[in-house]
This record gives sequence, structure tokens and C-alpha cells, in this order.
Amino acid sequence: MARTPRKQSGTKTGIDRRTLLVGGGAAAGLLIAWGVWPRSYQPNLNAGANETIVNAFLKIDASGQIIVVVPQTEMGQGVTTVLPQILADELGADWRTVAVQSAPVSPLYANRLLAREWLASDWTRLLGGAGDWALNQYATRGALMLTGGGTSIPMFRDAYRDAGAAARVLLCKAAAARWNIPWESCDIADGIISDGAAHRMKIGDIVADAARFDLPDILPYRQGQDGRLSGQDLPRLDTPSKIDGSHNFAADIRLPDMVYASIRQGPIGDALLAGVDEKSAGGVTGFLRLIRRERWVAAVASNWWAANKALDLADPVFTLRGPQVSSGSIEQALETAFEGSAGRRLYAQGDLGPVFEGATILASEYQVDAGLHLAIEPPCATARVTDDGAEVWMATQAPGLARAAIADALGLSERAVTLYPLHAGGSFGRAMDWDVGVQAALLAQEMKRPVQLLWSRLEDVIQDRPSAPAHARMAAKLGRNGAIEGWSAKVAAPCAMTQTWSRIADGKLPHEAAADAADTVTRLAVAGMVPPYAIPNWAVDHFPADVGLPLGFVRGNAHLHGAFFTESFIDELAHLAGMEAMSFRIQMLGGNPRLAHCLSTAASMGGWQGGIPGSGQGLSTHMMNGAYAAVMVEAAMNGDTLSVNRIVAAVDAGDQVNPDIARQQIESGLIYGLAYAMGASVPYEKGMPTRAILGRMNLPRLADIGEVTVELMRSTAEPAGVSDLAAPLVAPAIANALYTWTGQRLRSLPLVGTA
Repeated sequence: MARTPRKQSGTKTGIDRRTLLVGGGAAAGLLIAWGVWPRSYQPNLNAGANETIVNAFLKIDASGQIIVVVPQTEMGQGVTTVLPQILADELGADWRTVAVQSAPVSPLYANRLLAREWLASDWTRLLGGAGDWALNQYATRGALMLTGGGTSIPMFRDAYRDAGAAARVLLCKAAAARWNIPWESCDIADGIISDGAAHRMKIGDIVADAARFDLPDILPYRQGQDGRLSGQDLPRLDTPSKIDGSHNFAADIRLPDMVYASIRQGPIGDALLAGVDEKSAGGVTGFLRLIRRERWVAAVASNWWAANKALDLADPVFTLRGPQVSSGSIEQALETAFEGSAGRRLYAQGDLGPVFEGATILASEYQVDAGLHLAIEPPCATARVTDDGAEVWMATQAPGLARAAIADALGLSERAVTLYPLHAGGSFGRAMDWDVGVQAALLAQEMKRPVQLLWSRLEDVIQDRPSAPAHARMAAKLGRNGAIEGWSAKVAAPCAMTQTWSRIADGKLPHEAAADAADTVTRLAVAGMVPPYAIPNWAVDHFPADVGLPLGFVRGNAHLHGAFFTESFIDELAHLAGMEAMSFRIQMLGGNPRLAHCLSTAASMGGWQGGIPGSGQGLSTHMMNGAYAAVMVEAAMNGDTLSVNRIVAAVDAGDQVNPDIARQQIESGLIYGLAYAMGASVPYEKGMPTRAILGRMNLPRLADIGEVTVELMRSTAEPAGVSDLAAPLVAPAIANALYTWTGQRLRSLPLVGTA
């Protein structure tokens, strides 16, 4: 259903409470009169004795506490503060009374935006609006609750704004009825309903009555800026519990009669369990049992250390069918992909043929290794299975798909499985996979008592689903005035997102998903490769590759290698043209003023010296999903050690709800990108990583990082997601900086040795 254009403030027209449908008009879940909706889309929130369900995103109890329901997984990005802040701002709540509750699995919370990005294909793009409608319906009906790609705010901002506005109207109507005055004369500020004169009432005192009123045909938004919460640096709601240790992560769950488990799943690929030394495992104090499956073995004990020690002594043996993954085989597969017939041109403008014919061109080759997630919290889940059903506690970025997989593994209906979504201790996309939850549930079913399964760090590294490795062949022709006349980017890479979807939605095993996606040509594999510069003739070609390494959803996804290829090559062209690197970029950004503003701001704030030899300064720019950013770094090499003395980022991401949290996300993205540039990768040999200890990953430490400055540009544009934006910028900026320091062009990631 088409949306009526909305105004930024004032009123929203065309919202009929009796015709409002999920996926159309205002955000789903606003009406108290749930009976007018299709039965399958009724909200499934639970309410306490003193709580009133106002809409699908909000409950209010009699004491006045505002309980905001959040369907997105908190992984440190602050989503459980920003979304409640949007609702509380429109409601007029007192921020000190706001609490958060995780949403149950429901079509009302489907992330249609990420589903469209993930599942769009040539035929859906060909259908235009009809294709988007089909994907929206698929996401909604399948309850595709997904967190990732910086989509939380763009997807749910309107929903929470509408939810707060609807609640404010209903509360004002209830209060006005008591006072026998027009409800339009009432408003809410700091949690107090008032008519601006003698009448005042707390929200909690009237919320039970509010549920009996109807929404008007036109839903008014708050006007003016006095007392507004949006745009303020409000404190995060999850900080106090994380400071005092009361915040529950998956490994903090404790259930009566619970036991603990560790697991081994063999090398990378099609591995089958061949045998274990059960006798040796039995000598560990606290050991209870070894549980075997076709592809894994778990030890269960009275504590996790005993379980893990028992597995070490059991020394599981696996049979690996098919080729063994190695760094050499990955590199060979990527190079071979260029010679295959599966490559296809995905983006193009103008005609490169006449431009390149007989011309002198610059050609460079780049390569990027697979990057591990390395979240501080390894995969963990707690499960309890009884005759009545199953309960699973875990952090997951795809709770609906996780619940379906657990139900299928246990032979239960989805309604018989209750999934309690927890916050993740970091994820960067790793929690998109749900395998640890399925394993914990199977162990609990076998043990007939609650089981907490925690992967070891070794297991986490072996079974990680890293970012895609990629090779690029870049070519360009410069005109006499230094402008780029032609640009060609040929990228050999598997598609990590296609593999991820095949695993989490279709239930494919990791090696099966990798094989199925081997010939897939998709824009998802070359995201970030469309140049942001005004180049008249350019093309981007994708060559799919079967590297044999299962890959996964990561922070930035293909933008990680896309930005590295593009921004490193543009720097090479600047030097070839004999132009200063910032001016070279600026001359081609006339049609992209927001990105040009970010670049000039970062350079000015960083004291850009023109990229002169010995300066150790480098630049990069990038844009993602309506957000624009530029970075300037100062880096140096001391022997084999890389140090980054300064990072300056200028970001235009629209009108951010909580600027401080946006800055936090940009800063964390910069450090994630630094880790990606320095390490976070491992060599592979015979189907195994050659190391798995964090201290050997060449990850950045505080001593390696100097001053980090983030400038948020003022903007009236719609707020964009920033969690993925900064990560792809750092590696090319450092590579460009090191060229000025050493005179050597680094074209491979990681930039320093990882052997």
C-alpha cells in the first residue's frame, strides 16, 4: 500500500485506523483495536498485572514506567537506547522512567529494509515497486526479524515515532475525558499530562483508561523543540547494568539443575566425526557424558572447564571429505575466477571500449584476505527442553530463523519453542548464524536437563564465518587535465551474504552453502565498488569464486574490500596525475556535495599537508545507504610495526537521534577497520587456521592508536545507519598514508604480515 508523503513536523494525513495494514501506511502495531487486523498479525506481547499494552512497541505500567519493546539485537551499537529515545521523544516521556524489553518473534517486527537489501535480485529490480512489495510481504509473513547493515534506525524510526505519537494522543484523550475538556488542548512533557493550566496527571494514572479510546484519522506529531529528547546525547540505558555486572549475557544464564558443555566440530569443510577417546575423557573430575552427532561431539560436565578439558583428552578425530582449505587454494581460486565464463558486468556507465582502445592505462591488482569476527563473547546458548516444549536463551540477529531451526532440530512446532533474545557481547555479524542455539537445544534434549553450551575461542576461530576474500584488477585512463576518463573494476570474490542466507534461512550446512553460492553473480559481492566520483565511463564486473571457505555476515560486508580497492586505486591515479590527493578527489565530487564536504572537513581538521613524502598522511572517502564519510589518518611503520598516530573522521549521516551514540559507533567502526587493516586474519592450512589466540592476531592495542576525532556534520536529512559506515574507510586511508611514509604501495590486506 502506498505511503502518504509525511511532513517532518505537524500532522500526518491519510492514516485510517480501520484500514491500516501491516507493511503499509504507518508502522505496524499502532492500534489498540487489534481485532481489525489479520489474526496472524496480532501482537503477542505479555503484560504484567499493572501493565497496559498500548501498541506493539510500548507498554506502560501503573507507576508510569515506560517499557519500550525493541525487536533489534543489542550488540553494543546502542539500538536499545536510540529506538526508545525516538518513542519517548514523541510521547513526551521522562527519560528516567524508560525501560526496554526484547520483542517476541512476530511479523510486526520484520526488518523489511534489510530483507530487501539482502534478497533483491534482477527480477525484483525489474519489477520496481511491485518487486519491493513482494519482498516486503515475504519479510513480513516470514517474520524476518533481522539486525544488521545499519538498518535499525532507517527501518524503525517512523514506527517508533508513530508509536509514541499514538500513545500520546490516547493518553491525552483519556485525561481530557476526565477533565471534560477537548483533548487537543492537552500535551505531555516529562511524563506529565497537562492542559497548560490547572490540570495535571501522571501517565501511569490514566493509561488503563487510554486503551478504550480510538486514534483520530490524522495522527499529530509534536511540534517545537522545547523539551525534546531527540538530538540529545542521552545516557545509554544499558550502561549501568554493564558497569555493575548485572547485565545478563548468554553465559550469565543460570537455571536449576543446569550443566555445561563444550564442543568440537572438526576442520573446515565436509567433516564427519570418526572417533573419540571416551576413556580418557572419563578421568576428568566433573565430567558427565560425551554426546556425539554426525558432525560434532560435545562434552557435558558440572562446569565448563571440565567439559572443555574432557574434550581435549577425548581427542576427537574427523574425516574430511573433499579438498582441504588452505591460503594457497583460496588465492588460486580467486585468480582462476578471472579466467572463467561466469563473470558478469553488474554496473556500468558510458562506453569503456573506445576510451581504453589503444590508450595508455594504469592497471593495478589488489587482494584482501578473509577477516575474522573475533567478538569478545564466543558463541553461547542455554537451553531447557521438556515435554511441554523448549526454551533457549541466546544472542541472535535473526531470532525468527533461529527459532525455526531449533524447532526443526528438536522435531517440535515453532510455537513450542520459546526463544529469549539476549544482548550480544559484540558480534559484528557473527550472531546472524544460529548453530550454537540448535546444538544447545539438542544437548538439553539428550541430557533431559538444562545445558549451557559455550564454544572455546579455538572453536570460535575454526568455525568462524569470516568476511569474503577478494582480488581486484583495477584499470583507468587519465585525460590530459588529470581527470579520469575511463575506470574498470574487475572483482573476484565469493558472496558471503548469499552463503549466510543459505545457511540461516534454507538450513544448508556451511560447506553446502559455500558450494551452492560458488557460481552466484550478485551485486552484494561488489557492494561499495560503484565509484562516487564523476567519471564518464566506468564499469564494475563480478567474477564469482569457490574458495571453499564458509563465509558470513560482517560489519560492512563487501564494502570492506570494495572501499579498499576503490580508494587505494584513486590515490594511485592522483599520484600518476601529479596532483595532490584531496584536490584530485574534490575535482570529481562536484555532483556529490555531501561527500565533498566530509572530505574537505576531515582534511582541514587533520591538518592535511598535501600528501607530501614523509608526511604519513592518507585520505579515503566512502558512502553507504545515505551516509557519507571521509577519513584522514597519520600512520607510520617502525620496522615491521604499524602505528596509527591519528584518525580524523568527518561524517554526514543525517539528523542523528543520539549524536553521542552515533559518534561511538563511528569510533568503534574506525577501530574495527584498523583491526581489519592490521590483522584479524589467519592463514589456513589443511582445513584449519594456523593460529587461534587473540594475542597472535596482530590486533591493535591502545599503544597502537593515537588520537581519534569524529566530526558529525550538521544535517537535516533523514538519519542513516552508521554502524557499518566507518569500518571500510580505515584500511585504504592507512595504505595511502604508508605510501607517503615508505614510498611503497601496499595493495594487500592485512597491510602487515600475519604469518
